[in-house]
Amino acid sequence: MKISARNMLKGKVVEVTKGATTAHVKIDIGGAMVTASITNAAVDELMLEPGKPAYAVVKASDVMVAVD
Repeated sequence: MKISARNMLKGKVVEVTKGATTAHVKIDIGGAMVTASITNAAVDELMLEPGKPAYAVVKASDVMVAVD
């Protein structure tokens, strides 16, 4: 699969929380957590569940990162 997004963060799914239509998928990318909001249908289609490897793909011209 070819995509134009350049920011791909490899990690492991740690939590999937489904809502009415949208799910929040938490991915551990080496000690830091990234949370993605995607449709429930996408979660099912991608077979996302805790423990599975996944990539967080960020498609944006500007990304702000804050560090404590």
